[in-house]
This record gives sequence, structure tokens and C-alpha cells, in this order.
Amino acid sequence: MFHITNDRYYFKCPNCGGIFLSQLFLPNEARELDRYEAHNNNVRDTHYRQFVSPITEAIIAYFNKQHIGLDFGAGPGPVITTVLRENGYQVESYDPFFDNRPEVLNIAYDYVACCEVAEHFHQPYLEFEQLKSLLKPGGKLFIMTDLYKEKINFDNWYYKDDLTHVFFYQKQTFKWIQDSLGFHDLEIKGRLITFSRSSNS
Repeated sequence: MFHITNDRYYFKCPNCGGIFLSQLFLPNEARELDRYEAHNNNVRDTHYRQFVSPITEAIIAYFNKQHIGLDFGAGPGPVITTVLRENGYQVESYDPFFDNRPEVLNIAYDYVACCEVAEHFHQPYLEFEQLKSLLKPGGKLFIMTDLYKEKINFDNWYYKDDLTHVFFYQKQTFKWIQDSLGFHDLEIKGRLITFSRSSNS
């Protein structure tokens, strides 16, 4: 047991250091959808655009308009897709609740953006395995999430208060994902985590 708060139980993985909510308390799809529909994600909102800018700016820096990308878990307001398309980029969007097009998951991409999504994964290993499979050799996976650090008082940590946030990562968690799934490179800059797939795989 890692922590008990509001009668919810959290555990810490001894292998990767990830912190996860007990399966007894995982939200069902109806509760998830209810929570997501309450988000006010207006793609024209300048603050929302600024919030996702670490990902959009990284994609524009690394890739050109001939490359093809995927906005995975785009939500009800696909701002990453919108910003990139405004800049002439080719990008598809996918969301299991708001843009459920499984056919776009049968394509390999030069880059995949996954903003404020990884903390919702009920089965993170399987989800990251899928995300890697969506990348072409040499492709990049851009993740944005709030990392847990030992100095944080978990009981007061705002990030765990969203009932749909069920898995929390430390730097060592992402390093474990890199090693376990064979990503070529990992870069962590604040809330932006970038995995790179080898050009030979």
C-alpha cells in the first residue's frame, strides 16, 4: 500500500515506481465520459493553446508538413490537431469517447501526441505498447502529464483529485517504459516527455 486518501487505495509498482489506483476504485466508462464532458476545452482558447504548446512547438521543431501525425486521446476539444492543421500539418485525431475511429490506429505515424492522457490509462504497459506500434521507425511519441516527485505531499496533490486520473509516473517510470519497450531515446523536460523510436526498428 502506498497511500489511502478519501477511502481510495493507491499502490506503488516495485519495478517502475508508478503509482496506481486500486482496481476496486477505477471509474467505469460512464463516469469517465461524464467527467470528460465537463471539461471546457475550447480550441480557440488562448490559454488552452498555450497549455499544449510544449507539444505543438516540439512537433513543429522536429517535423515538417510532409510528415503525418496522430493526436491520441484528443478529447472533446482537439486543440493539438487544430493548431497543427492551422500550420499546414497533416494530423489525424483519435479519442475513444469523442472521435472513435479505430481505422486511424491501423496507420503508422511519424509522430504521436498524447497530451494529458497517460494518467488516465488503466493498463499503461499495454497502452504504451500500442503507442509505440503506431510510430514509424525514427518516429517520436510526445507525452504531457504531471510527474510525481518524492517531495510532493500525495495527500494534498491536486493531480490525484481528478477521479479519472488513475496512474501517476515518476522519471524512473518513464525510464522503465523506455527500457522495457525498447525505445531508442527518452527526454524529459518538465511535463513534456519525448520517446524516440529507433530508425532501425
